[in-house]
Amino acid sequence: MEFKRLGDSEVTVTPIAFGAWAIGGWMWGGAEESAAIKAINASLDLGITTIDTAPIYGFGKSEELVGQALKGIARDKYQILTKYGMNWRTAKGEYYFDTVDNNGKPLKVYKYSGREAVLKDCEDSLRRLQTDYLDLLQIHWPDGTTPISETMEAIAKLLEQGKIRAAGVCNYNVSQVDEALKTVKIVSNQVPYSLIHRNIEKDILPQALAKRMSILPYSPLQRGLLTGKIKRDHKFNAGDTRENNKYYKPENIDRTNAFLQKIKHIADGYGVSLGQLVINWTTRQPGMDCVLVGARDEKQVRENVGSLSFKLTDEDIKTIRKQAEELMLVD
Repeated sequence: MEFKRLGDSEVTVTPIAFGAWAIGGWMWGGAEESAAIKAINASLDLGITTIDTAPIYGFGKSEELVGQALKGIARDKYQILTKYGMNWRTAKGEYYFDTVDNNGKPLKVYKYSGREAVLKDCEDSLRRLQTDYLDLLQIHWPDGTTPISETMEAIAKLLEQGKIRAAGVCNYNVSQVDEALKTVKIVSNQVPYSLIHRNIEKDILPQALAKRMSILPYSPLQRGLLTGKIKRDHKFNAGDTRENNKYYKPENIDRTNAFLQKIKHIADGYGVSLGQLVINWTTRQPGMDCVLVGARDEKQVRENVGSLSFKLTDEDIKTIRKQAEELMLVD
């Protein structure tokens, strides 16, 4: 498996990562635990050794499942990317949204990255993941109640202590990245990016390339829509927020599927699925050093790994982008 370097750090990662959002059950309707653990082990067996998770995914459940799956495996055989800065225990920080916990009890979630909270979040993640260090620790969302310098000073301390190998951010805009870089070296920015959602190409991606940072794109399949398997009458599981997402409006599902049909001949030519085609295209974009792809079970892992089994030509890449640029979605 080809490895890529995260920014100019010493951390190397696989071209795609096992995205552990879905196995936490948060906002996706859940996943069966034994299937999730088998999926993680299958990912490692197939050469995808980079795993991205977060405390908020299932309120610790995702990290715990990752820790269970990796127990007994030599630590240098995998890379753990996790996050901090989401507070569901107290009413402290910038209010984010209302949800329910794993038992269905109403819960408020806040974005909070004060110094002590950052240090505690890291310790909690180390415990749940059953490891002594994290390969990459990322702020999950910007926290408007805490100075960025305070947050990054805590991260600098964790780097000095050897508890994390590298620092990253998620969902940061250009000015927030610039501010963070005044305090600590940031090697990556994890942001949404897909063939039909390319907003970061305007400013965030150019900044990352200029600053020698990696982009870790999440939702490259637009949460499943770009597989071509979602139709306008799709029924979502309880707790799945895609139903209220712009991209899942009936008109947009229809338009996206029509677009996919225009590039299906390219997938057919390589003997791969539309989802595999889209993931492969994403890995070939500038700065996309580790594409996050979720999986709930071993079958989905194998499907994701298959996206690395072929190489698109430059002409294929241009054709796919041209068709995507002609797609018009409704708000």
